[in-house]
Amino acid sequence: MTVTVLSEVAAGAEDLSVWPASTQRLPHGGLAVGGVSLAEVADRFETPAYVLDEGEVRGRCRTYQDAFPAADVLYAAKAFLSRAMVRWVREEGLGLDVCSAGELELAVTAGFPPERIVLHGNAKSPRDLEAALRLGVGRIVIDGPSEIARIAAAVGPEGHQKVMVRVVPGVSAGGHDKIRTGTDDQKFGLSLTDGGAQHAISRILGQPQLELTGLHCHIGSQITEVKPYLVALRRLVGLMARIRDTHGVVLSELDMGGGHGIAYRPGEPALDLTALARRLRAELHKGCAAARLTVPRLLIEPGRAVVGPAGVAVYRVLAVKHTGEKVFVAVDGGMSDNPRPALYGVRYAPRLIGRASTAGRRTATVVGRHCEAGDVLAADVELPGDIHPGDLLAVPVAGAYQLSMASGYNLVGRPAVVAVHQGSARLLVRRETLDDFRSRDIGD
Repeated sequence: MTVTVLSEVAAGAEDLSVWPASTQRLPHGGLAVGGVSLAEVADRFETPAYVLDEGEVRGRCRTYQDAFPAADVLYAAKAFLSRAMVRWVREEGLGLDVCSAGELELAVTAGFPPERIVLHGNAKSPRDLEAALRLGVGRIVIDGPSEIARIAAAVGPEGHQKVMVRVVPGVSAGGHDKIRTGTDDQKFGLSLTDGGAQHAISRILGQPQLELTGLHCHIGSQITEVKPYLVALRRLVGLMARIRDTHGVVLSELDMGGGHGIAYRPGEPALDLTALARRLRAELHKGCAAARLTVPRLLIEPGRAVVGPAGVAVYRVLAVKHTGEKVFVAVDGGMSDNPRPALYGVRYAPRLIGRASTAGRRTATVVGRHCEAGDVLAADVELPGDIHPGDLLAVPVAGAYQLSMASGYNLVGRPAVVAVHQGSARLLVRRETLDDFRSRDIGD
């Protein structure tokens, strides 16, 4: 496909800073990502459609590898997972962090080495643990005291499994109360302040078939400052020193989780990855020197920061409604493919694509098609005043925690996922259909 690109001057200076790096302006108001027109994607694959820029994903994997050359970078599968995503992450040299037997088995059947996978979660099912042990997962992160005996029994007296302990370091960080996981008032991990982590570690060390390799923490999501990570790291290094002094065991790994914040709209803050890597390394070496500890290998688990900015959601406008002073623009998706605005109040920056408009801009609210007043995709955004049914809207930064959290609400069906790369588009995940719903519904 030949793409004719407009200069920024000719196309106007609309900010595309949160779009994939490959994004190009086209004549007549169009946009191309990965060398492919988004309007053509909509025509070919229908809408809603999620467009994933393979080059952007791979580039962000390499950025992490470059920033953390002496660390293990594990992609957090919960952000978005597919067979293609598994391949891209594997080929770029990252490990994988999974939270269920479903994520684990998809990854392994798609060719990912199980020894480079870490399994965690606050309530692992028997199926989760069975799959992890059967497939030979590299690490299991113990999240609560009851898991110790369960895992040891499943491994058996002659077996062996490497484990880590998820520690709650007492650090509050994250973009919303519902995604702050570093304090004692939430469901994850074992507390440092009440001694729960220390007690669990003692029990694990008493299980010969379990090898405790290190500590794990994840303090929250959408974190845009480095300081909370440094505070958490200092507290975990202190715990590692106490483990050595009490048990004579020197742990070799320290997993600082992910939660690296990204910008969803132009001008929003994002975590400075270079600063994070530099200051984590410095703090780790300083703390270990002071405690006379061997420096453990660092692990990190980015998910959103790898795939979020690589995704674009494309919707078609179904209706435009003027209610008093408000304008509602209803599209053919909504909270079934992106529940995040309803859950966390997340804000996006949708853009008209596929045609040019000379109309003045006005404030509108982009809503979904579902039977909920809270089905709002983007509140109070600026759109052309002549927007009408049939138009296309594209929403950037749509790669993470949208399709992975999608539902079957109203039996609308989950959208297709389309990969774009070097001028070509291919279907990764087909659209969910009525036949899919019918095939699961076996009652009468």
